[in-house]
Amino acid sequence: MNEQAIRNIVIVGGGTAGWMAAAAFARVLGHACRIRLVESEEIGTVGVGEATVPHLKLFNNLLGIDETEFVRQTHGTFKLGIQFNDWGQVGDSYIHGFGDLGHDLGLVPFHQCWLRARQLGFAGDLGDYSINTLAAPRGRFMASASDVPRHSPLANIAYAYHFDSGRYARYLRGYAEARGVQRTEGRIAHARLRPDNGFVDAVVMEGGEAIEGELFIDCSGFRGLLIEQALHAGYDDWSHWLPCDRALAVGCEKTGPATPYTRSTARPAGWQWRIPLQHRTGNGYVYSSAHVSDDEAAATLLANLDGQPLGDPRPLRFTTGLRRKVWDRNVVALGLASGFMEPLESTSIYLIQSGIAKLLNLFPREGISPVLVDRYNEQTRFESERIRDFLILHYHATRRGDMPFWEQCRTMDIPASLKDNIALFRDSGRFFRNAEEMFAQVSWVQVMIGQGIVPTGVHPLADQIPPHELEGFMKHVRGVIADCVGAMPAHEAFIARHCAAPVPGAPMPA
Repeated sequence: MNEQAIRNIVIVGGGTAGWMAAAAFARVLGHACRIRLVESEEIGTVGVGEATVPHLKLFNNLLGIDETEFVRQTHGTFKLGIQFNDWGQVGDSYIHGFGDLGHDLGLVPFHQCWLRARQLGFAGDLGDYSINTLAAPRGRFMASASDVPRHSPLANIAYAYHFDSGRYARYLRGYAEARGVQRTEGRIAHARLRPDNGFVDAVVMEGGEAIEGELFIDCSGFRGLLIEQALHAGYDDWSHWLPCDRALAVGCEKTGPATPYTRSTARPAGWQWRIPLQHRTGNGYVYSSAHVSDDEAAATLLANLDGQPLGDPRPLRFTTGLRRKVWDRNVVALGLASGFMEPLESTSIYLIQSGIAKLLNLFPREGISPVLVDRYNEQTRFESERIRDFLILHYHATRRGDMPFWEQCRTMDIPASLKDNIALFRDSGRFFRNAEEMFAQVSWVQVMIGQGIVPTGVHPLADQIPPHELEGFMKHVRGVIADCVGAMPAHEAFIARHCAAPVPGAPMPA
């Protein structure tokens, strides 16, 4: 055990990961530690329109950030879920919505009621029973209402955000610096290791300054400047399950009201994202270079934009996977330095947030304890592998065989853990959430049903519900959801009223 107390934290790299860490440490640790962030404007970051999951609200609440100001400053919009087009087969469309799906009937989960009603012939589309999945394609949105009964769907609306990740990083930088975080501009030449134990002693700048610390946070992106280049933590490659290894990103002009959902459309060798912001739309094509050339991918992306592109597509190359040790010695990797999960379910910022939360929960009292390091790595691996399985599900649960890429995904071998989940659900619609994994039963159910995994049976408790009682229950839930959606304002109108960003070039108010 290294007994040196943690008094100096050095964050290597800025961007979303670095400034999220700096802001959280400044807020939680206060003056107990000196926090210094090193970044270079020359290197830049992977800044794109970002989609998130509802967990980010908890992070912003921890920092005491006002939601209205946050959305305005990041040119953000709201997100009720993700629409998946052409994934099961060409022409399919479903929404993975946040929040509840109907409500349980006694001990019977709602989706089991829906499966039984489907057998009896009086079930609507699964999306008709969730306020998120019904409101999203209709362009409706509102935050949770406080003037309605607590059991009303309008009282508990789960939502996330779309925003400009570069603006979010700058917003957090201002927050962190105002609370004492010191920023150092410049490039790091190398890391200096302690000869006795191999811990990082300091990062040495190109100008010769050595910045010492007891704990280093590696937010240097794919390079892994400390975690890999200095400590050689190793990397587990998951690309045999998630074969996309490149992406192209480009913004385009806004052509209509911003939709309150992210859109993911399957393409010949991957998928295309669409993330609406207030003044533009973010787009990208995540693809397998083994199945399409870069030029072909760029042509596909540019041919499927809503508006005129705002520049040339920016290329990204990656290998999906995870560091074998995300916390190694006195270095903790966050963001792209820790591993990469493609943004199919908007988990990138969540994984940063989760890494920060776990580190604060396991923060060393005196020195670096191997017990804490091992538990952090175990929790990170468990969470990452379960997210990995959920992403693989989207690719594997397809009936498409029209393209070599999709045929490969449909027929590939998959992890035993995912295979077991699919088999259990296919048998009788059951799914059991394992401990603290990110995605809950409602998410797995929506994606499996949405992509054509329909159970051959239902839970026996659902069989005990009299058909006339079940029919009335389903009709009531569907009607309540429809009435609530009808009462919601348009997404664009909600933003205009509460959190519209300044229009570029417009005069400042007096």
